[in-house]
Amino acid sequence: MSLSKLFRPKNAVIAVKRERRKEARPGELLAAALDLFVEKGFAATRAEEVAARAGVSKGTLFLYFQSKEELFKAVVRENISGRFKEWNEEFSAFDGNSAEMLGYCMNVWWDRVGATKASGITKLMMSEASNFPELAAFYQHEVIQPGQTLIRRILQRGIDRGEFKPMDLDYAIYSVIAPMVFLILAKHSAGVCIQNAVDLDPKKYIATQLANLLTGMGTNTNTGAGTSPHAGGTPPEQDQTKTRI
Repeated sequence: MSLSKLFRPKNAVIAVKRERRKEARPGELLAAALDLFVEKGFAATRAEEVAARAGVSKGTLFLYFQSKEELFKAVVRENISGRFKEWNEEFSAFDGNSAEMLGYCMNVWWDRVGATKASGITKLMMSEASNFPELAAFYQHEVIQPGQTLIRRILQRGIDRGEFKPMDLDYAIYSVIAPMVFLILAKHSAGVCIQNAVDLDPKKYIATQLANLLTGMGTNTNTGAGTSPHAGGTPPEQDQTKTRI
């Protein structure tokens, strides 16, 4: 038996392992980048640090991502904006009333983003967006706008079904967003936003905020589809001032 035949199986195994390693690298780089961006911020994170944490060279990192900015965008897509297609499909198939839909939205967002390390991206953008206009525009387009559109869709559904009173949706969407942003800040800035923030129960917090929101919206959860869109609320022609939040 020739030496080439003797060592071929071992070499083949090594080649397969190298190929698997190569395929795993983008995911490892994204995970390392997320860790460092959340820990240090965008400006303070260096490409070579990301590469080192992922166990590759800086040159290897740039084979997959052309710049630190492109790496950051890939992290956002992997952890947040890439989920909007899935979320919209879930809500298209949702059978419950709009109050349940809103509660589901808030809880699912927390479970899939807020409770994960990816929630630190929100804090990062709030603190550094003004210094990186291109990234701010990217985040607006990929995260903020789709998120607001999804919330608007839920609230409009409630109004159309007569489950929520008419409201100015341009402002009402922030009534949903603001409590969730606070929850992120409490998580990542423990002791700054709230005393004993570590002991804040996210699920109880979300349930309380949801109850307050639904009370303000004049929710009628027993109202089904096909009811008057003004049921349970003040018709706009009677008092326009009561339709704004």
